Amino acid sequence: MLIVIVASGASVRLTGSGLGCLDWPGCSAGHPLPKVGYHAFIEFSNRIVSALTILATLGAFIAALLYPRAPRWVRWVAGLAFAGTFAQAPLGAVTVHYKLNPLLVGTHFLLTIVVLTLGVIVALEAWQVRGEPVPLRIRQLSLLVGASLAVLIVTGMLATAAGPHSGSLDVPRIWKLHSAVWLHVRATAVFGLGFLGLIALLGLRSSRHFRTALVLLGLFLVQMVLGEVQYRTHLPLGEVIVHVTLAALIWATAVVFIATMWRPWREATAKRDGTGK
Repeated sequence: MLIVIVASGASVRLTGSGLGCLDWPGCSAGHPLPKVGYHAFIEFSNRIVSALTILATLGAFIAALLYPRAPRWVRWVAGLAFAGTFAQAPLGAVTVHYKLNPLLVGTHFLLTIVVLTLGVIVALEAWQVRGEPVPLRIRQLSLLVGASLAVLIVTGMLATAAGPHSGSLDVPRIWKLHSAVWLHVRATAVFGLGFLGLIALLGLRSSRHFRTALVLLGLFLVQMVLGEVQYRTHLPLGEVIVHVTLAALIWATAVVFIATMWRPWREATAKRDGTGK
């Protein structure tokens, strides 16, 4: 659901439907449901998806509280995931009230990415997903690569805000598109070079993380091709929606990739600690 809400929110922004419903939680004063206009239906549909996402994160939080063997930190992370998702509702209302201020719209998206990170971590613990142990220097490099990916996502957000699909036809752009794209391309190069170096180290060690890295690399290459195509075809709506959604999927995959390096198999941890258990 945290991936779906990215696609849903992107559809609202990119179709210029951010002001399709001027009231909250209803669509308009005296009319809780949308009456006319596809912008209103798109915006209200996103609110429904948001409500379902809140329920999903609430369910995960309750499950973590009720499961007696759940570590305390997992309960905290699940609770923060729910709180962050729930906070999107009033933040969305504030964003509409201020006529889709670009900084508020960007905050809306970045909070979604943070919540997605927390949700993935909860899922990894729930399914006991762990990875092969790797040296500390490789784990540290993975964090640097993850940080460069975070910068890449932020610059992508700025490029979208500077483009023709900023949430509504009347929303002012916060930057020039050419300058935003220039920065985004440089951020892509930094991430790409660092990630390739990490892949090379994992390949030399014949690490099982190498396969996950290849999956992430494949998604990244598809994203690069799609970004180039959409730029040269003047940012068609459908391609940009896919681009934004794929960015969230890449981030979620990167969280799995990095987290499993820091979450080794229990047997390996016990052997490292000398307990043998």
